[in-house]
Amino acid sequence: MRIWVDGRRVDEGAAISPIDHGITVGDGVFETAKIDGGRVFALSRHHDRMDRSLAGLGLPKLDRDRIDEGVKAVLEGEHIDFGRLRYTVTGGVGPLGSDRGDAPQTYIVTAGAVPRPAPSTKVATVRWTRNENSAVAGLKTTSYAENVVALAAAKEAGASEAIFSNTLGNLCEGTGSNIFVVLGERVVTPPLEDGPLAGITRALTIEWAREAGVEIAEEHLSFDVLDECDEAFVTSSTRDVQGVHAINDRVLCDEGTPGPMTSRIAAIFAERQGELLG
Repeated sequence: MRIWVDGRRVDEGAAISPIDHGITVGDGVFETAKIDGGRVFALSRHHDRMDRSLAGLGLPKLDRDRIDEGVKAVLEGEHIDFGRLRYTVTGGVGPLGSDRGDAPQTYIVTAGAVPRPAPSTKVATVRWTRNENSAVAGLKTTSYAENVVALAAAKEAGASEAIFSNTLGNLCEGTGSNIFVVLGERVVTPPLEDGPLAGITRALTIEWAREAGVEIAEEHLSFDVLDECDEAFVTSSTRDVQGVHAINDRVLCDEGTPGPMTSRIAAIFAERQGELLG
């Protein structure tokens, strides 16, 4: 793992203050971007989303030059063919309670290789819900404990991702992905007002599919749609467009062979992604 903190590479000895607000109360935001062929995918879009998350927490806008310095530092050296770039900004050193101090923000950038995604995966539903009215709904904050718990439950069920409903009983999202369903000829994904993160890959999938003549609707969906859909797929920075071959014990397709609509949309995304590799 390559690590940069506040201006220097510290791969083997990263030092963050034990009273950094990102540690004590989860007061911070982060972005995860894909590294493909040594290049970062859609970095400016990730920067834009981080600004929205920072604003939502009441923190100053991203210092893009500072983050880009860290990105350059962690990409130096041995080529990363496929991997994850994560950068984090916290509220900095602060009181042990929820009040902030006046210390500067902490900037962290990390990078490391990860396996390329399989064509399809199994997902599992969980009993916990997303709160679409939360103060941090739609923000990519470092407060990820509920995702840790949900993902562990999904993995116990043999799945790679957990799928949440929201408090209204509507389909929402995964722990680190957005979800789409195929109903006959229609492709539908939950709207942002239902509480999912505004995924970068989600937005590009919708945009590029529509430009290729495949309409994707953003509509409220009952959580029960997972018992009825013909196909499903999830999107994220390191999954791209990944088919779902099973939801809990319900098999949708053969493992590794996504349905025709999913395959078409995955091909559209793969064809266009080179436009945003920087």
